[in-house]
Amino acid sequence: MTPNTSSSITLRWFDYTIFAGTLVLSTLIGIYYGCFGTKQGTTREYLMGGKTMKIIPIAISVAVSHIAGVMLLGTAADVFRYGASIWLFVVSIIVMGFLTNFLYLPVFFKLRLRNIYNYLEKRFDKRTRTLAIVFYVISEILLFPVHAYSPSLTFATASGFNVNLVAFILCAICVFYTSIGGFNTVIWTDLLQFTIIVASFICIYVIGLGKSEGFVSVWNTAVAGQRLQVFNFDIDPTVRDSFWGYLIGFGSSFTAYVAMRQTGIQKFLTLGKSTDLKWSVLCTVISLSVVQTLCVFVGLVVYAKYKDCDPLTSHMISKHDQIFPYFVTEIGASVPGISGLFIAAICSGSLSSMSSNLNALSGVIYKDIVYFFLKKNLSDKSGSGILKVIVLVVGTLCTCLVFIIGLLGEIISISLLVSALTQGPLLGLFTLGILFPKANSKGAFYGSLGGLIAVAFLALPAKYYEMRGFIKYPTKPLSLSGCALFNQTSTESNFTTFTTTVLNETVTFQPPSIFKITFFYYTFFGAIMTIIFGLIISYMSKSDFLVDRKLLSPLIYKYLPEECRQEERISCVSLQDPSEIQ
Repeated sequence: MTPNTSSSITLRWFDYTIFAGTLVLSTLIGIYYGCFGTKQGTTREYLMGGKTMKIIPIAISVAVSHIAGVMLLGTAADVFRYGASIWLFVVSIIVMGFLTNFLYLPVFFKLRLRNIYNYLEKRFDKRTRTLAIVFYVISEILLFPVHAYSPSLTFATASGFNVNLVAFILCAICVFYTSIGGFNTVIWTDLLQFTIIVASFICIYVIGLGKSEGFVSVWNTAVAGQRLQVFNFDIDPTVRDSFWGYLIGFGSSFTAYVAMRQTGIQKFLTLGKSTDLKWSVLCTVISLSVVQTLCVFVGLVVYAKYKDCDPLTSHMISKHDQIFPYFVTEIGASVPGISGLFIAAICSGSLSSMSSNLNALSGVIYKDIVYFFLKKNLSDKSGSGILKVIVLVVGTLCTCLVFIIGLLGEIISISLLVSALTQGPLLGLFTLGILFPKANSKGAFYGSLGGLIAVAFLALPAKYYEMRGFIKYPTKPLSLSGCALFNQTSTESNFTTFTTTVLNETVTFQPPSIFKITFFYYTFFGAIMTIIFGLIISYMSKSDFLVDRKLLSPLIYKYLPEECRQEERISCVSLQDPSEIQ
């Protein structure tokens, strides 16, 4: 097989029509809810849709807003390089669903919170809540350009347009329809975009099977290429794709990503019944699992096509993140519209994430920052207008950050690094409050700072060593035997040893072992360190305080002292028995 010599294949008019149609439909939905319908005239309607949503729309919206172009692009590239172990992300999704449904959401729902960071003020103090909001705002602002970069890279690869120009246009459209349409626009554009994602991936998979002589041929090729070695139970934390990495590491990351962010929880809390809440989480888990499985099967088809000629090593593409767009543009040459449908799908995933982030972020900034500088008798109509301005300002800032993303390396590892620095301490902070009744405000505040410092100490040097090429993860065999100008097989070792000559002496350098821990564990590490620091500091401070039982998970009620089980407010001394209080 000899691939085309260019990584940029010109799209045809119907591809551009499909892509543009997705953007136009999303914009029209925003215009409808912004200028007609209810017009999002109050802050309640703008942020929570008047709390009139149903199970399926909420579930799909939560699912698609956590898919993003990062997942859609990265999964196929990951399967090609590292094998189908990334399918174990489904295990992480199940962990997220279980913890969200039975540990975190029951507490948030019982309190009827509109902003989940209010919980931290009720459980600890205003200072802890402010710190969590800072974590959240920084995380969302930094993740927004990562989401924007994915579809921009896809479109630029397929069309030859400048990636920064494409990113600017997509961000501008997203900010526009989100700002004028509010929560209802986010939900219904999410439904549109989820439909496009599923339809396009099914089409690509079916066409890919036809190009690769069917399912059996693709499966046998994957087996021969070691791509179906999915279950690796090695407990070594430096192993990138172990079962435990997905169960513990990625499970923690995705739980923090869904349950500790206003973006997802805000949608769940618009439902009126606790049973609706449980069903919606279950539907979210199913939707995410279906999309992830589709992505993995598409990745196997991509491998079947390029098993004998790695496009990156043969210089057909400049990054492995581009292999999926490159594959689609090749097969799309004979199937009218498939390239446009694919780009629309990648764009849909990212637009959904960006619009959900902007809507939730604007609410947090309004209620927790801007509101304190406004008149207390401000009308709901004025509040809704201010929310729209916040979306425009924050969206503009995030758009400016897009232009640095292309310099930082692989998309998935960047998003996980940015997320882990803040999501780990947030996960630890909420878990500390919900599961440990004797944790106090000092422990929560300083514990989360300690968790942030700990995970930064682990993650930032590791990322530096990775960018310098000192750390590499082993790939499956990558062949060039089918290329016109190459005839060799390429594999990469796990950790690269760099040798230099200094004053006629050979110096060999390897990163310290702690920095070789895979990025899958960063969020888990940050959460655990936050909890440990928080409990130690709570013990050392030994302050008397009361805890409302509603602020604790029902799962721990039976472990409370006998005299506390029936009380609404529980007396606590940090890490001491309540009976010791004088």
